[in-house]
Amino acid sequence: MSLSVQSPADFHVHLRQGSLSALVTPHVRQGGFTLAYVMPNLKPPITTTDQALAYKNELQKIDPHVEYLMTLYLSPDLTPDEIRRAKAAGVVGVKSYPRGVTTNSEGGIESYEVYFPVFEAMQEVGMVLNLHGEVPSDASTNTCVLNAEVKFLSHLTKLHRNFPKLRIVLEHATTRAAVDAVKSLGPTVACTITAHHLALIVDDWAGQAFNYCKPVAKFPDDRAALQEVIKEGHPRFFLGSDSAPHPPETKSTCSPTHACAAGVYTSPILLPLVAHLLESFGALDKLENFTSGYGRAFYERPVIKETETRVTLRKVQGKKIAKKWALGQESVIPFWAGKDLNWEIVH
Repeated sequence: MSLSVQSPADFHVHLRQGSLSALVTPHVRQGGFTLAYVMPNLKPPITTTDQALAYKNELQKIDPHVEYLMTLYLSPDLTPDEIRRAKAAGVVGVKSYPRGVTTNSEGGIESYEVYFPVFEAMQEVGMVLNLHGEVPSDASTNTCVLNAEVKFLSHLTKLHRNFPKLRIVLEHATTRAAVDAVKSLGPTVACTITAHHLALIVDDWAGQAFNYCKPVAKFPDDRAALQEVIKEGHPRFFLGSDSAPHPPETKSTCSPTHACAAGVYTSPILLPLVAHLLESFGALDKLENFTSGYGRAFYERPVIKETETRVTLRKVQGKKIAKKWALGQESVIPFWAGKDLNWEIVH
């Protein structure tokens, strides 16, 4: 049994920088994808058009066969004029990180109102606002990683109400409440779903650092909601892997003063993994739209003759996921390392 997917597109991926980027950037194509929507949370973050273009150039030197869509990090330095400049240069979106909720988010936002002129400019020129949909933990308001996403959803609704023509993507949803919220809003609001959140629940990351990411996986019913909306074939829900590589020592170790790194790494196995997971809940027929069609339509990146590819998958048994990938002194350990996948890419 085999199937093919037209021009797979990952609308949320972390490609890091330096030697780690040299290791992980080729994994986009190895995992079956020809488009990567690249996150800007580097050190320092990508906050200007010039930085975004320089970063894109670095990625193209590593693997020129992938289309890299670049983003800016929402920060106080970002102005409406820079938005217009970024749009003219081909930058596609702006990513908002609430302060301190995930990797390299120390410069994240605390209040959205100050950015309304930026959002107005984005709405005007057609850029996309990408939201890490959590609020910071706060004991005084009973807020923690388990309800941080649900408490964020009122911000999503308010932003959509204030900027109804602004395309907004709620990233890596993990809850039924998030699915319902996005469904209730207009056609300019979409949502990405990761591969790993289709597999994980709380029990899988509690005590297992390699399954720990932000936002954390939630309850079985939340996972079911993600699976159901894919099976439904809702056109505003599509793949954004949030594949986030970290050196193994930062994932597997922690101390009383330093937590383990947040991030699950799926890039090198992504398309076979998604096929495996969708097949497990009866949604394999939705694979192409979930991994290509719906996201490309929302981002206005249709397949054209120059970018069209077909990636073929075949059904297998006992295909083991590599325990790690390495290049020089760098290494990464993937999601489900050592486990079996039921699909592989035909080369």
